Amino acid sequence: MAADHYEVLGVSRDATSEEIKKAYRRLARELHPDVNPSPEAPEKFKAVTHAYDVLSDPQQRQQYDMGGQGGQAFGGFGDIFETFFGGGFGGGSGPRERAERGQDALIRIDVALDDIVFGTSREITIDTAVTCTTCHGSCCQPGTSPTTCTVCGGQGMVQRQVRSLFGNVVTNQPCNACQGYGTVIESPCTECSGNGRIRAKRDITIDIPSGIDSGARMQLRGGGEAGPAGGPNGDLFIEFRVLHHDVFSRDGDDLLCTLEVSMTDAILGAETTIQSLDGEVPVEIKAGTQGADIITIKDRGITKLRGNNRGDLKIAVQVLTPSRLNHKEKELVRKLAESSKPPAPTLSHFQQGMFSKLRDRFFRG
Repeated sequence: MAADHYEVLGVSRDATSEEIKKAYRRLARELHPDVNPSPEAPEKFKAVTHAYDVLSDPQQRQQYDMGGQGGQAFGGFGDIFETFFGGGFGGGSGPRERAERGQDALIRIDVALDDIVFGTSREITIDTAVTCTTCHGSCCQPGTSPTTCTVCGGQGMVQRQVRSLFGNVVTNQPCNACQGYGTVIESPCTECSGNGRIRAKRDITIDIPSGIDSGARMQLRGGGEAGPAGGPNGDLFIEFRVLHHDVFSRDGDDLLCTLEVSMTDAILGAETTIQSLDGEVPVEIKAGTQGADIITIKDRGITKLRGNNRGDLKIAVQVLTPSRLNHKEKELVRKLAESSKPPAPTLSHFQQGMFSKLRDRFFRG
């Protein structure tokens, strides 16, 4: 028959949880195999640890006081499965790693249409978790280091014996004294409160690629939050939003704009210069140019996202019809009409292509 847990710990049956904890710590220091070389110490240490596991849990203690032997009268199905399929938290694989990977971060930045013609660089400031500059991720005050847990001997796990339908079974559970790490930080760093990282602002330079569009994301590996206890950084994801431009819009890698042309320039032809996103561009207006004609300037659009080729600059012509003419100007137009004898206005087939082209190319946000 298993020994009484209260007798093992040397406390009365009405002992408080604090009295049970103090008794356990005292016995654990005396019986730990690392400090007690006697052959009986390991078994006694296991008995003390098991007794504490039962009596420190209010539910298990109540069941034990009601007549359960060695803890619970019957082990839970979880304990049974743990015993036959790897054994408890962590699968008995050893102590937990205190260092963990930091979280990923996402920031959104606005970029001008000018910036994506060739791409550019920008320095941004982010508020994130960085490795503590005092303890450098060790979590300890400078000059100190983690100590091996005296309860689990650095294993991070303690064994627990439970009576079940299959008899007494042994499961592994995280050590309560070290939370499964196997070490204890007795002097936590005061700067980071023993976490190994602090909040701080960090400046980074990002390369904005040419040809990106709104919603595009870029991943910077290791640019995210620093991990606890000196763990590796997470990743930083940057989402771009291309801002609206007052003159130019885009269609893929092509730049689109509208050029207002006088009626006389459309009739006789003309040459002009426009200011594009990357400098001046000469434009030839051919004689007889019609409204909605497209003038294409090759290779003056946006540099493609993957490659060195550029899209085109496409200029839609809008012919301006004068709305106010003086008497002399009207006479000149009248004489022009009489000399050229233009045909009378007539209906023609609806040109769906022309209207859809204008709508699709020149009225996108």
